[in-house]
Amino acid sequence: MGRMYYGNSSDAIEIDDVDLAHLRMVAMTKLRRSEGFSLTFSSPAVGRTALWVHSAIPLRFEFDDAEPIRLDPARVNEIAQAAASAAGVVMERALTTAPSRAELAAVA
Repeated sequence: MGRMYYGNSSDAIEIDDVDLAHLRMVAMTKLRRSEGFSLTFSSPAVGRTALWVHSAIPLRFEFDDAEPIRLDPARVNEIAQAAASAAGVVMERALTTAPSRAELAAVA
């Protein structure tokens, strides 16, 4: 289980390493081009959360597995297409924890 840190929050959003690796590839590509995108997920701690991922907001990825994950090009393409859509990327199955509402408000 990997972790994504959004903004200056010390709370991690936990995501399966494989899903996180695919999301990271898309996020890095989009952010390198200065393109933001929406990321929506559900978690027991907060319910449903939508984030605007943008190059001005700190984003960090941590993986439990030290070995690089082999990416599935079809999965990367699927996430990239979602990131380019109005609905954005929706990850329901992978995320298990999230920053508190106060932490998210502090980023805004």
